[in-house]
Amino acid sequence: MKTMIITGASRGIGAATALLAAANGFSVVVNYRNNKAAAEKIVEDIIANGGKAIAVQADIAQEREVIKLFRETDTVFGNLHSLINNAGILEKQMRFEDMDISRFQRIFTANITAQFLCAREAIKRMSLKHGGSGGTIVNVSSIAAKTGAPNEYIDYAASKGAIDSFTIGLSKELADEGIRVNAVRPAFIHTDIHTDGGEPNRIERLKESIPLKRGGLAGEVAEAILWLASEKSSYSTGTFIDVTGGR
Repeated sequence: MKTMIITGASRGIGAATALLAAANGFSVVVNYRNNKAAAEKIVEDIIANGGKAIAVQADIAQEREVIKLFRETDTVFGNLHSLINNAGILEKQMRFEDMDISRFQRIFTANITAQFLCAREAIKRMSLKHGGSGGTIVNVSSIAAKTGAPNEYIDYAASKGAIDSFTIGLSKELADEGIRVNAVRPAFIHTDIHTDGGEPNRIERLKESIPLKRGGLAGEVAEAILWLASEKSSYSTGTFIDVTGGR
């Protein structure tokens, strides 16, 4: 059975991905930062349906906690086969000139540095060069990386732009070491992130500008993630799937 770590898996896209991964035969590590009850409920649901999963608390913005997360995975499940870099944060909508340095530091640490740290530890375990058996990394970016999110989240958009560049560079660096690196770029998905940004009904406001005239579901993004994480996408690396309703 292959092992997958999903960061930020207690809710939203991460939770949907955990459930789908388990249904497709992965042993799943449900990483969370604060919401222990939600993470444990995901694990319970997976086990009740015959799957294997554990919940591991770790603030992946902290290097020592990233190392703890991966070591616990090693102990419980052994070899790692897939990392889903899903965790990320969004702050209140505002214009760029109103943002302060502490906000920049929070966004970039949570949305860039944390993903770098997790990918580094995954590479050490999966790379053929390091004695691993290969694997996959899927980064969760955002269509904001392409639109820039003016008047709302330019800092968030910039952090996701960094993830896009990271995906391209790392895919080429690891291509001959048995690791494929790809990304999904969701937008307008029904998750709590819009509440975090201060506008819970943002999708309702924007849906008429979406060609499919609706918001997306976390499970629809999870399907794209699982395809990229699995052997079904064996000839794809450095690839992006936009899950945006046509925007």
